[in-house]
Amino acid sequence: MAGTGRLSGKAAIITGAANGIGRATAILFAREGAKLVLADINEPALKELHDQITKEGGTSVTMKIDVSAEQEVMALIKRALDVYANIDILVNNAGISGMLFSLEDQNVDEWRRVFDVNVMGPVFATKHIIGHMKQRRSGSIVNVASVAGIRSGAGGNAYSASKAALINFSQTSACEVGGSNVRVNAICPGLIETAMTKPFFDYARNTGKESQIGKYCELKRAAQPEEVAWAILFLASDEASYITGQALPVDGGISASLSIPGRKI
Repeated sequence: MAGTGRLSGKAAIITGAANGIGRATAILFAREGAKLVLADINEPALKELHDQITKEGGTSVTMKIDVSAEQEVMALIKRALDVYANIDILVNNAGISGMLFSLEDQNVDEWRRVFDVNVMGPVFATKHIIGHMKQRRSGSIVNVASVAGIRSGAGGNAYSASKAALINFSQTSACEVGGSNVRVNAICPGLIETAMTKPFFDYARNTGKESQIGKYCELKRAAQPEEVAWAILFLASDEASYITGQALPVDGGISASLSIPGRKI
């Protein structure tokens, strides 16, 4: 696989790897020399990704899991250590968008499901890998949050709150484990075209409003998953060896300005 070897000799776990940002990150990591453990609830898409990486000369194993189930996450970490002995990188990417109903119409169970996946999933994975990383005095954890966790208007209530919680968890974790030379950071994507955001893009295209996608972003466009994957690669690599506890927006500049209430495409 073509690459510069930035992750040569390293092993990485990526959750939510089958589509979107997770898939782009897995392909980029493989091309940069990483050995991968790929996890997702979508088993057919996970197999297709594994086959592509293998065809291009990369190394990966896969596991179907629901990150909201602690026992399944524990099994994922165990398998990763059984296969590669050492794990250098954890990318907590699995997430769901949840509902977009008005507050008074929202379902409490849906709130819990969003938090179980978007917050507790990364908590479980971090909890069960951190001892290994601390013992080795080496490791990088990248949590995929969202610009919705920084500014309002980029997602529903539950989703935005969960991503804000994930950013804070990244910061508190970084402070706790920094003395062991383990780094924890969050990446905060803006408007990215993925399976999760497909309904938004489909709506814009079906209503003749495609030209307005990204209108309020400083770069005036949406991004592709690969553009986020490059930022994840940087934070995961040794090039970011003195960066921890940070929430890096990859949002085309939208979080640099104040949102205008009520604006929609």
